[in-house]
Amino acid sequence: MLGILLREHPRDPPRNFSTPTEHATELIQADSTPNSQEQWPAPPSPPPHPYLLAHLQPNSPSAPSRRANARLPTQFRPAHFNNGSLTHAEGSAVVRIGDTTVVCGVRGEILLASNAAGFRMDKATTGPSISKGYSEVKELDLLVPNIELATGCSPAFLPGQPPSTLAQSLSTKVYSLLHSSNLVNGDDLRIWYQPPDLSDDDVMDDDAKETPEPEIKAFWTLYVDILFISLDGNPFDAAWVAVVSALKNVRLPKAYWDPDREMILCEDAAKESKRLQLSGSPVAVTALVFRAKEKAQSNDKKHWILVDPDTFEEGLCRESITVVVDCGSGQTKMLGISKAGGTIVGIEEMKDIVSLSEKRWLELNTLLSG
Repeated sequence: MLGILLREHPRDPPRNFSTPTEHATELIQADSTPNSQEQWPAPPSPPPHPYLLAHLQPNSPSAPSRRANARLPTQFRPAHFNNGSLTHAEGSAVVRIGDTTVVCGVRGEILLASNAAGFRMDKATTGPSISKGYSEVKELDLLVPNIELATGCSPAFLPGQPPSTLAQSLSTKVYSLLHSSNLVNGDDLRIWYQPPDLSDDDVMDDDAKETPEPEIKAFWTLYVDILFISLDGNPFDAAWVAVVSALKNVRLPKAYWDPDREMILCEDAAKESKRLQLSGSPVAVTALVFRAKEKAQSNDKKHWILVDPDTFEEGLCRESITVVVDCGSGQTKMLGISKAGGTIVGIEEMKDIVSLSEKRWLELNTLLSG
């Protein structure tokens, strides 16, 4: 007869639970203990191009084409404006378009005419030179935009990084559009001085009596600082509308020349300040071309025009176009067109983009005027 010796394995002594609740809690904690052998890797993410294509080209013919963010191809993200948020600036605006948020502040400094290297006086009119091609605002650099992206607004732009190529190109585009559109009138930035009439009152009427001509003593220089708080695509459109909104909010204090001190002084009273008389309210609209075939060499020309793109869509499109329009005078004025990459956009596509730009102008102009 075979005898079998059974031995007990070493284990923890049995625990006495005072209540059933403690027993159930113990079992739950034991079941939730992580086990490295039972952990499964996360499923791989779908390729981005087929993922967006599946949304734009649904299986059901009755279903509309929608982007990955649930917007229609021609649908813009909602915009929100908050003006005058910065108390230390002459004008400011916080603009949020979707998940892209921009803060723009306009700071004014005084530039003496004697220190302006490019300032020229027209002796015939005792005023600024009116020669063809001379722009006082541009020649004297009275508008100085600067864009800062290294704020942690996205994983690609961490704090402490040097100015990126995108930040420099955006600053150049904003600078160029500010001057080409003549948005700011040079007369608003001039500080005049009227010399007193010191002629003798006893001079005979038939004698020539010269009246002192007004003189330009200084200029306002506006530093436009644009700071991105968060970035989710389409940075230029957001930056430009923030600049326009901040310039509309600018109030420059009354400045005058003090001949005794030989310096420019400013009035503290807010009622003496003045707003800028902008020439319009231009709005920029950017659109991308998404092709059904990922390779540009493909003969398949099927495509979609995506307005107001986000970061995900920008990484999948090679062709882009930006249109700047102003419909304030009752008719559409084209202030700028820039296009990069691709050969899809033609005359018909341009008409559609301009039509969408006009609708976008109506939406944003209501917020700019509010």
